[in-house]
Amino acid sequence: MVTNNVNVHTQERFRFVCRLAVIVAVSLCVMVAQADTAAPTEYQVKAAFIYKFASYVQWPMIPGLVSTRPFVIGIFGKDPFGPSFDQIVRGQTVQGRAVVIKRLPGIEDAGSCDILFISDSEKSNLRRILTVLRDAPVLTVGDMDHFGERGGMINLTTEDNRIRFDINVRAIERARLKAASQLLRLARIVEESPSD
Repeated sequence: MVTNNVNVHTQERFRFVCRLAVIVAVSLCVMVAQADTAAPTEYQVKAAFIYKFASYVQWPMIPGLVSTRPFVIGIFGKDPFGPSFDQIVRGQTVQGRAVVIKRLPGIEDAGSCDILFISDSEKSNLRRILTVLRDAPVLTVGDMDHFGERGGMINLTTEDNRIRFDINVRAIERARLKAASQLLRLARIVEESPSD
């Protein structure tokens, strides 16, 4: 009985990984075709991942929130994506809402985002940024060392030329967000360091 459950779990995980890989690959193919370039860059792949995370995270219902409000992915700090992120989300929707990319001039604007990518250029300010966003329903994503351990929610890493991600479950739950079990199974779960 246990063996059957393990086999079923392994098969589910394999199917989910395949679906996520196909979705990311299709997004990248569309973007590459539009940009007429040979191969996607690291940040084009990361942009596709960030966009797809939205399909596997549930945000809390907020009274009075207009469902026609755009789904905002913010970028704070030096923008490593260039126009590629805008190309990936052009014409796309998340939970029935049009997706827009916003480059934020200040962290005080981050509360209007659904997802916030915090650039590596802001690593010295990370504690202050996460304090401003503490308990806000904003999915924080980064790609800096120990981002999850310092209180960020999802950290994109590169291992063996592949993009992987760490998830800080406590930070996600504190923001009243809910990550799908399929997403959690693909991630490396990290704990916050008490000192940060």
